[in-house]
Amino acid sequence: MPAHGTAAPERCNNFNLIRLALALLVIVSHSPEMLDGDRSREPLTRLFHTLSFGVLAVDGFFILSGYLILQSWLGRPRPLAFLQKRLLRIVPGYLVAALLSALVVGALGAGAGYYGQFWWGGLARSLLLLDTPVTPATFAGSHYPSVNGAMWTIHYEFLCYLTVLALGLAGLLRWRHAPLAVLAACLSLWAALALGVWPALAGAAREETLLVLRFSSCFFTGASYYSYRAGVVYSGRNAVLALAVLLLCLSQPASAEAGLLLGGAYLLFYCAFAAGGPLLRRAQAMPDASYGVYLYGWPVGKLLAWYLPAISPLALALASIALAYLCGRLSWRWVEQPALRLKSRAWRWRAPTLAAAPRKNDANADC
Repeated sequence: MPAHGTAAPERCNNFNLIRLALALLVIVSHSPEMLDGDRSREPLTRLFHTLSFGVLAVDGFFILSGYLILQSWLGRPRPLAFLQKRLLRIVPGYLVAALLSALVVGALGAGAGYYGQFWWGGLARSLLLLDTPVTPATFAGSHYPSVNGAMWTIHYEFLCYLTVLALGLAGLLRWRHAPLAVLAACLSLWAALALGVWPALAGAAREETLLVLRFSSCFFTGASYYSYRAGVVYSGRNAVLALAVLLLCLSQPASAEAGLLLGGAYLLFYCAFAAGGPLLRRAQAMPDASYGVYLYGWPVGKLLAWYLPAISPLALALASIALAYLCGRLSWRWVEQPALRLKSRAWRWRAPTLAAAPRKNDANADC
């Protein structure tokens, strides 16, 4: 296969399709875990005994996001416009899904008096933090009794957006190597914490810090790909090598995450920019249901598992995929797309340019 540069025409890529595939992998991963309470029947865990498809998919989301969000900032380095685009892309879909999860899904999985037990202040706080909605006890006696166990990653995503904004405001993103420097710092701190160099951090604080460093490492891996996009060559031979690295690293717990950053990231962008046939071109024109699929996959699956306790993991995954995709299409049509149209009414604050001159987009920057 001939090499493909990254400077593809705007939206001439497979980002939407890849994100949809990653969202579906999360459902595939969650389905057996909902029924078993562990990963004993999770497909990727059974194969490699390290990471699950859910972990792989979430890290993949952050890698893609790093590429697209840095592109968005460098394409228009105006703080309010950048923040508005990020808010319009992530918040409306989240809020609707969170409220439906808390007020409808939770009630369907609880007994009488559910609404009377609500701590509305806690719910409001969780919504402001873009976190899993706080609700009264629900799905009692089931594994992972949460109304939406997939939403916990959203506020980490937004923290990465704010990091890009802070770096841009500081003028650091004028330096081409800034994303790689941030990545190196995150990886160094991550390794130090994992090796016990920070003994003062323990328990919940340690776990929270590890998550921040993990997601930041994935995000700035993607941002580094964008920063060096002119020098990256995507070829079939390199993709095979990246796949071999990924599979080799997945076989050992200590190297599994490194494999995602080394081989997995290259494979994601190779698939994003590889030439596609008629099927891929048709998929590029489809509504972007991936965010909605991710948001609704858990509550749909939880309700199915609650009301059909004898359902098999495969049947649960297939039914959840079908219903979550329908919800994702509805979310895109009635929530996310209308919100994105508000970008044309952007705050008219004429901020000075804080980075390099805008470049022509080569991917879905506003996704």
